[in-house]
Amino acid sequence: MTTTVRIPAGWPATEERARAVQDELRGRVVLDEPGPPPGTGRVTGVDVAYDDERDVVVAAAVVLDAATLDVVAESTAVGRVSFPYVPGLLAFREIPAVMAALEALPCAPGLVVCDGYGLAHPRRFGLASHLGVLTGLPTIGVAKSPFTFAHEEPGTPRGSSSPLLAGEEEVGRALRTQAGVKPVFVSVGHRVTLENACAHTLHLAPRFRLPETTRHADALCRRALKATTT
Repeated sequence: MTTTVRIPAGWPATEERARAVQDELRGRVVLDEPGPPPGTGRVTGVDVAYDDERDVVVAAAVVLDAATLDVVAESTAVGRVSFPYVPGLLAFREIPAVMAALEALPCAPGLVVCDGYGLAHPRRFGLASHLGVLTGLPTIGVAKSPFTFAHEEPGTPRGSSSPLLAGEEEVGRALRTQAGVKPVFVSVGHRVTLENACAHTLHLAPRFRLPETTRHADALCRRALKATTT
């Protein structure tokens, strides 16, 4: 199912306002809930693709059965880009489309896995945290790069990890999902512990570096962007 993105009334239009919103919402992040056990219920991947020349954004949400990793449902949302590209404020470009895709699903999404960051963000409020606070859903971020944070290389075996550090603060983990392959960078979004976020990520990546949630959502939003004539 494809739906149209509507930018919410009062959505920030300036960097100053966006940072103020981050400051306001950051205190609502819940860090003391473990989150759903890996391999149970449903888990949903979300991702976004852009065509900047046409000012088009497409978001995809793909629901998997957490036990089998089979696709249960999927949806896409198409609209106009809602905010300029500013490092650290990417959520303001993506969230209206992602929320529209989630709302178009025919079933509850369960845990949501974002292709990006949660607490591993300069202002400790990346896309996964922002989305979690606005929806109330448990969320985690699984990113392909460590952004600005330091880490030691985790061990070679699958499941090895090392802290992602902002000074002495652990904001996430570098996690080896496949032996000898580059790690991914896991951080808490909302209503999940870091240990559980890493356990979910490993469960969702039985064969490849990236979680199946991300792989499915990335492929779907790219197909949808190619097909859109907006």
